[in-house]
Amino acid sequence: MVPYSVRWQQSFPYPIYQSCLFPQSNMRKSLRATMLRLSTKRFRSQSQARMRFWSTSNILEAWKGDWPLRTKPNLIGGHEGAGVVVAVGELVEDVKVGDHAGIMWLNGSCGHCEFCMASDEPLCEKALLSGYTVDGSFQQYAIGKAAHVARIPKGVPLDAVAPILCAGVTVYKALKESRAHAGQTVAIVGAGGGLGSLAVITLDSFTRTVQYAKAMGFRVIAIDAGSEKQEMCLNTLGAEEFVDFAKGDVVAKVKSLTGGLGAHAVILLAVSEKPFQQAAEYCRARGSVVCVGLPAKARISAEVFSIVVRMITIKGSYVGNRLDTQEAIDFFARGLIKAPFKVGKLSELSQVFKLMEENKIAGRYVLDTSVR
Repeated sequence: MVPYSVRWQQSFPYPIYQSCLFPQSNMRKSLRATMLRLSTKRFRSQSQARMRFWSTSNILEAWKGDWPLRTKPNLIGGHEGAGVVVAVGELVEDVKVGDHAGIMWLNGSCGHCEFCMASDEPLCEKALLSGYTVDGSFQQYAIGKAAHVARIPKGVPLDAVAPILCAGVTVYKALKESRAHAGQTVAIVGAGGGLGSLAVITLDSFTRTVQYAKAMGFRVIAIDAGSEKQEMCLNTLGAEEFVDFAKGDVVAKVKSLTGGLGAHAVILLAVSEKPFQQAAEYCRARGSVVCVGLPAKARISAEVFSIVVRMITIKGSYVGNRLDTQEAIDFFARGLIKAPFKVGKLSELSQVFKLMEENKIAGRYVLDTSVR
C-alpha cells in the first residue's frame, strides 16, 4: 500500500491527540493510558472510525501473551469496536463518512491469494489481526481496511452490537461449518469445567451460540454444569434439553435424548480438554464435531475405526468471513440475539481484566471511549 493523504476524505472534525491503552512492559501486570498523536499518514483503501464502544473479548489472552502468535510492539489491543466513520481513503466507495462500522479481528487481508479468492480471507497468510499484529479498537480512533470493516445498520445500538463483531460472528460461523440443517439436533458444549477469564468468555459465547442455533432452526442440547446454567438454557435461551456434565455419563445422556443415534453436530466451546476427547462418541453417523474453544495445549483424539465407519467429520472453525459477519449482524438487528452486557469507562479496562480473571463477570463488558 502507498501512503496517501492529500485526498483523504474527511468531514467530521477530530483532535490531533486521542486516548488509547498500551500494555506496560510487563504485559501481565497492567495497562497504561496514553494520549497518542494521530498519524497524518492515510492509506487509499482504508477507513477511519471514531470508536464509540468496544467489547472486552478474549483479547486478554493476547494481553497476557498466552497465544503462540507474534504481536506488534507497543500494541493497542481490541478487536470488537463499533463506531462512526470519520474519514475514508480515495479508493473507498462503499463506506461513507457518517456510516456506522465495526473493527473486527480480521483487519485486512491480501485479497488475491487462493484463500481470499475463495472467501476464506481469515486464512490468508498475510492477514492483519486487530489488536494483535496491527493496532486494534482500544482507542478513540481506529483504522481498518475498508473492505473488511463491518457494516452496521444505523438503527442498531453500537454498544449492544460490539460483542457480535467477534463472539457472535465466531459462533455463527461454527454453526454454519457444522453443515447441520434446520430441524436437526446440535449439541453445544459450554465451559466444560474451565475457570477464570476463559470461562467468562465461554459463557458469553455459549449464550450466543444457543441463540444463533435456535434462530437458525436447530434443536439444541446444551451441555454444561450447574442449576443456574440449566435454568438459563432451558427457560431463557430456549434449549430443548440440558445435560449436566457433572452428573452422570454425558455420552449416554445425549444418545438417550436423540433416539440412541447422537447429535447431528457438536459445537465445542469448552476451555478444558476432556469435552474434546468424548465429543465424537455422542455425535451421530455422518455428523460433525466442530472445535471452537482453545484450551491451552489441549489435544483432540478419537477412535479411528469408529470415525471411519460412521463417517464423522472433525474440524476446526475460525472467525467468519465478510458475508458471515453481515449475516450474524442481521440476526442481531432482527432482535433474535440478545446477551447481557455492562457499559464501563475507557480507563476501567485493567479492572475489567482483573474481574475476568477472577470469574466475576456475567456476560460482556463494553467500554465507552467517550468517557475516560
